[in-house]
Amino acid sequence: MNIATHIQNLRESLPPQVKVVAVSKFHPTEQIREAYDAGQRLFGESRVQELVGKQQELPGDIEWHFIGSLQRNKVKQIAPFVSLIHSLDSERLMREIEKQGAACGRVIHCLLQVHIAEEETKSGFSPDECRRFL
Repeated sequence: MNIATHIQNLRESLPPQVKVVAVSKFHPTEQIREAYDAGQRLFGESRVQELVGKQQELPGDIEWHFIGSLQRNKVKQIAPFVSLIHSLDSERLMREIEKQGAACGRVIHCLLQVHIAEEETKSGFSPDECRRFL
């Protein structure tokens, strides 16, 4: 099944208010363009360097989401264009996103990553920390 057919079938199976974020990581710009030509406008990327490169090569009306773990020192690279960051996991990162967004004259929307697991290797805000921000 080609990309356009897959996107069309997916759209037909979902309610109209559902937004699909097509994860573009590891896919070349040619395949992303196929999805774009089929009407897909929301794309998610988990690597800053790939996201920046793809954003420069592809149409400007694509809504880019950052879906991976984000380091503070890389926020500046995506701040001018990223639409949503799915992985806000610390107050320090939040402050950097606010700073870089302000420098670009933008508010960058984020989803909080909440750490509810017992595992020490997982990151994110505790439920109590989340309450402070809401």
